[in-house]
Amino acid sequence: MTAATPYAYQLLVKRLLLNPVVDAPDQEIVYRGTRRHTYRDLRERVARLAGALARLGVERGDTVAVMDWDSHRYLECFFAVPMMGAVLHTINVRLSAEQILYTIEHAEDDVILVNAEFLPILEHIRGRLSGVKKIVLLTDDEARPATTVPLEGEYEALLAAASPDFAFPDLPEETRATTFYTTGTTGLPKGVYFSHRQLVLHTLGALAVLGTATSQGRFHRGDVYMPITPMFHVHAWGLPYVATMLGVKQVYPGKYAPDHLLELIAREGVTLSHCVPTILHMLLKAPGGERFDLSRWKVLVGGAAMSTALCQAALARGIDAFAGYGMSETCPILTLAQLDPGDLALPPEAQAVRRCKTGRPLPLVEVRVVDEAQATQPPDGRSTGEIVVRAPWLTQGYLKEEKASERLWHGGWLHTGDVAHRDDRGFLKITDRTKDVIKIGGEWVSSLELEDILAQHPGVAEVAVIGMPDAKWGEKPLALVVPKAGAAGIDERALRHHAHAFVEKGVVNRQAVLLEIRLVEAIDKTSVGKVNKVALRQKHLPQG
Repeated sequence: MTAATPYAYQLLVKRLLLNPVVDAPDQEIVYRGTRRHTYRDLRERVARLAGALARLGVERGDTVAVMDWDSHRYLECFFAVPMMGAVLHTINVRLSAEQILYTIEHAEDDVILVNAEFLPILEHIRGRLSGVKKIVLLTDDEARPATTVPLEGEYEALLAAASPDFAFPDLPEETRATTFYTTGTTGLPKGVYFSHRQLVLHTLGALAVLGTATSQGRFHRGDVYMPITPMFHVHAWGLPYVATMLGVKQVYPGKYAPDHLLELIAREGVTLSHCVPTILHMLLKAPGGERFDLSRWKVLVGGAAMSTALCQAALARGIDAFAGYGMSETCPILTLAQLDPGDLALPPEAQAVRRCKTGRPLPLVEVRVVDEAQATQPPDGRSTGEIVVRAPWLTQGYLKEEKASERLWHGGWLHTGDVAHRDDRGFLKITDRTKDVIKIGGEWVSSLELEDILAQHPGVAEVAVIGMPDAKWGEKPLALVVPKAGAAGIDERALRHHAHAFVEKGVVNRQAVLLEIRLVEAIDKTSVGKVNKVALRQKHLPQG
């Protein structure tokens, strides 16, 4: 008699759909407030999408790319494509046409699902697409747009013609599930990739820390979730997977517009979102925005440093704003700045300081702060070094780039390029990127600390600090400041005086007195809303 063998349970994306479909089948998934599905519908539509893709010739190991705004369609692709054994390539639609072409070719896309708004991009590059076999239209309108791009059909029509039953295979959990490209400011975008196992473990790690918080920054089954982070950017930070596993109501806004986002928050009862600081700033400053009650809204802010001034403005509106940290290469969440119960008794100014920290690591995340010799720095809140990490959901490297992958994982730790210190409570605080720290006469000055100080001036809308060459000091800081509309009395002298007060208090190194200030109309951003310091250096510093 043959002994029974245990079932080899693989950590697959399809497992994330099991409980919500059973426990919350009638819960809503809303698109732009105009289209509503249930989780029961989601499960059926995921099967229909897989069937439709299979009829187009998609096989295990093929790559399916998506060009869309945040939508129910994107959520369906997050599941259907990897569940059938294919690879999902989330195309950054904010890249240039040439960069998009590069990512499509580099990822070896076989099929592209494209929103009608992005057809002009494909029209521009279609003659150079060497491997794409089929293109499917995504549209909110019944009318088919005029285009020279050969289309295999429209998304909803293809789903309607497909079977609601699709036998999703049991795959090895190390099967690649997703690919997307970093939004670096130099060179070509780099491809990062993640397996089913990594996506599931990241989902569980994020859920463990968000779902077990005492009160502040907690994500639970009574929440209503709406991402305000593009779904092409690191799986929308992985939160759609967490939301789906919880079975909560989800709201997908489509294209971002401040009034539309605020209306959705109010009408659909949104209680949890995530975004970059520029989006939060835009929503807080939106004309007429003060009429919306945001007191039940929790916002995880990442992608760039949140200033204490922005955090205080959010707290004044009743928003539970707190920072998170990760990067494309880390799937992405590594740390969250959730407060302990005692911190909630602090005044808003003191709370904002802690909420803006980089935070404490998620379960299963190992973090070290190391010097140039890779020695671990003490957790004294002062000693800085590079953040290096290990976790089960970090990318194994850059797609087709062996040398860059070796540099990323030098010494067996993933090198983030971020400079930080750690306090005795385990909170990290990023002080700069290794390439953005300003060295003045042998002393390091943090550009992020200077930005935070200047952002606290009531007349400042946005600020970015870069290092400029100096014959005497080597470098000195240059602050590029966008004044608030109608701000009175804001000039270089007033801002310098404001910054010097913090120098006298010892908040920032004394070398910061060399700060120069230039008023500008706008701050250059990357495609995902981060400050583009490479572009700022090219624009505002002497070249050559």
